[in-house]
Amino acid sequence: NLIAQSQSGTGKTAAFSLAMLSHVNPDNNWTQCLCVAPTYELALQIGQVIEQMGKFCPNVKLAYAIRGSRMERGVKLQEQIVIGTPGTVLDWCTKYKLIDPKKITMFVLDEADVMIAMQGHRDQSIRIHRLLNNSCQMLLFSATFEDSVMKFAERVISEPNIIRLKREEETLDTIKQFYVLCREKEDKFTALCNLYGCLTIAQAMIFCHTRKMAGWLAASLIKEGHQVALLSGEMTVEQRANVIERFRNGNEKVLVTTNVCSRGIDVEQVSLVVNFDLPVDMEGNADNETYLHRIGRTGRFGRRGFAVNMVDSKRSMDIITQIEMHFNRKITKLDTSNLEEMEKMTI
Repeated sequence: NLIAQSQSGTGKTAAFSLAMLSHVNPDNNWTQCLCVAPTYELALQIGQVIEQMGKFCPNVKLAYAIRGSRMERGVKLQEQIVIGTPGTVLDWCTKYKLIDPKKITMFVLDEADVMIAMQGHRDQSIRIHRLLNNSCQMLLFSATFEDSVMKFAERVISEPNIIRLKREEETLDTIKQFYVLCREKEDKFTALCNLYGCLTIAQAMIFCHTRKMAGWLAASLIKEGHQVALLSGEMTVEQRANVIERFRNGNEKVLVTTNVCSRGIDVEQVSLVVNFDLPVDMEGNADNETYLHRIGRTGRFGRRGFAVNMVDSKRSMDIITQIEMHFNRKITKLDTSNLEEMEKMTI
């Protein structure tokens, strides 16, 4: 059993994909490995990694337990590996009886902290966990584990091996972090355009707090002549998958999104992440975990990346200070109206 923490973009998916592929007995035509992820997009992405890595295991089959996958009730799945989201996985195990949970010998929880910390996911994850045999191998992976989540994970998993990072190791050295002082959203928009004009950017992801703000920003950028994709929670899963596919293929250079995309989505050409709105929790304090996952969309696999935070009030400056203290990392001030200074800072 394993609880593993490793920075964004360092190969967690590869680690558990290989574990599942090497664990499966291809002669047995039933589900042996189960992997659960928090979103439809992430489940799809993990499946694509397993399909790539499993090219040379022609007898190993994979099924997606995600919304929209139509299955015949009561007919047991023959696929040895199932990747899915918690609700659908639970239905397949209990309601439709497509999977016999007692026959599962490896269980993977990706983005484990959010699967345990978020009320809805946690209840479903625990219910799935309870259906499994005690002898089933449990693997939990994430880039962040708050102490309360870690304690809970250790209670649920018997005798785990634990790989954990120190707080200051959680953010990658390859990602340079900056903040820009602005007054209001129009000001932020000007700063964003200046920044974009100066940096040589392959692709950029811009995070907003609300769907309304994301919609306004995407429309404003399109007006300026940028190729922009918009991704937010009210879209259908098919629309969301289509937007990510287009962004991954480079059809659009900028992706404006809400938190729906802050975890796990891997587009290797992303060299800039902008927090147009800083991530805050319900109380309005810095959401350090979301910050780390957001900026971790850049600097994948040792590449260089930039994270730029828009600060438009004393309150948001306080949030920057909280983030600096939490990770014990300096976030440098950037003047986007001074082209020379920007070029020096970003070399």
